[in-house]
Amino acid sequence: MQELKHYINGAYVAGTSGRFSEVRNPATGEAIAKVPLATPAELDDAVAKAAVAQVEWARVNPQRRARVMMKFGRLIEDNMDALAECLSREHGKTLPDAKGDIQRGLEVIEVCMGAPAMLKGEFTGDAGPGIDLYAIRQPLGVVAGITPFNFPAMIPLWKMGPALVSGNAMILKPSERTPMTSLMLAELATEAGVPAGVLQVVHGDKETVDAILDNEVIQAVGFVGSTPIAQYIYGRAATNGKRAQCFGGAKNHMIIMPDADLDKAADALVGAGFGAAGERCMAVSVAVPVGKETADKLIEKLVPKIEKLKVAPYTAGDDTDYGPVITAQAKARIESLITSGVDQGATLVTDGRGMSIQGYENGYFVGPTLFDDVTPEMDIYKEEIFGPVLSQVRMETYEEALQLIIDNDYGNGTAIYTADGDTARDFVARVNVGMVGVNFPIPVPLSYYSFGGWKKSAFGDLDQYGPDAFKFYTKTKKVTSRWFSGIKDGVALNFKAMD
Repeated sequence: MQELKHYINGAYVAGTSGRFSEVRNPATGEAIAKVPLATPAELDDAVAKAAVAQVEWARVNPQRRARVMMKFGRLIEDNMDALAECLSREHGKTLPDAKGDIQRGLEVIEVCMGAPAMLKGEFTGDAGPGIDLYAIRQPLGVVAGITPFNFPAMIPLWKMGPALVSGNAMILKPSERTPMTSLMLAELATEAGVPAGVLQVVHGDKETVDAILDNEVIQAVGFVGSTPIAQYIYGRAATNGKRAQCFGGAKNHMIIMPDADLDKAADALVGAGFGAAGERCMAVSVAVPVGKETADKLIEKLVPKIEKLKVAPYTAGDDTDYGPVITAQAKARIESLITSGVDQGATLVTDGRGMSIQGYENGYFVGPTLFDDVTPEMDIYKEEIFGPVLSQVRMETYEEALQLIIDNDYGNGTAIYTADGDTARDFVARVNVGMVGVNFPIPVPLSYYSFGGWKKSAFGDLDQYGPDAFKFYTKTKKVTSRWFSGIKDGVALNFKAMD
């Protein structure tokens, strides 16, 4: 079994804690690697080295840093197949889905190639007699990214791209369940020209996370994961004077109006609900048809589509629809929630419990599960299941359906399927969710916008990638400058001295 290492100063460094976590192939249950869990001292040492490297990196002009991102992007493209194979092996995603994971991260790197435009300051000449005002953007210094298991390439790239091109050094703490893809990306970043020490990959668990939050040199922390942990990290980071953007869980609803194209809506629900085994913060897990006839017809269209889904390991071919969930514990939790749905009175239309695939009996597979007659009091509605489970909540009117979403604790993504423009416009205007789709099931904004939810799905004022990322990873210095040629002497004791 492979023993992984930390990536420090452009080289692999063995862990010294003596503590390890296993990386398992979710399709087989086999332990494929063990990853060291860093001590606070190891983390502090990596941060100290990053702080030294960051000083010189910040002096590199933005255009040259952008050229490094350009080369980094080319290297990611050149190594797409190897990255996808690594990602699928440690996560379980199908190869096409793994490549999509990488591609969405690569798109953020492509936006980072335009960093000189994003990092421009402001200037006002002759703001007063001989006085110029200007503002410049400067890097924060050392920042940290704590990333989840479900997107082993995309979210690390979302964090490292804007942080590095803005002149910061980054400590990346990937999920201990899927650390190998991040290590490959770090190697490619070094090959692209990111100086040694500017990108450090430090593995760890809660002890390492707490060390990141308490380290005085680290100026900002970006996190993606569950809501309770997002709230914990945000609170501790803020207490320690750090910037923080922490993205948590979701319960994404899709309203289906009576005038919607039900074939398209059903296709969208299957793709958005079961793709990547439902392990996406933007997965649609709640279908909200309006009216009994809409609900009955939707179930009729969903069932045959769901029954055709192919669940298999990524090695089974590109026609596989989705693979296993991440761990045996995740499988057990999902199946327990399915059982709770049955016990609490929901109608189980398709049952994914107890799934076993010949030759992969130890894999963590859960079949596609569909519930009807779900109510907001049920655990399968209240909990973020993070698995291939779709719940149908029937509503009689559009207003009731909209209110269901408004009242939900989460506000990551939502969608509506309708043929009526007035209804769609009203939905967009009134729904209290950060990312909204109109006849579009997973409304993840393109990389030159920004990604982020509302309510308990996000903590912090700025979103991920796009313009918000450059604001998050820089601070603005405001300068008032005067040259005395032609200016009369005198003492000014009031704020009108610039007039």
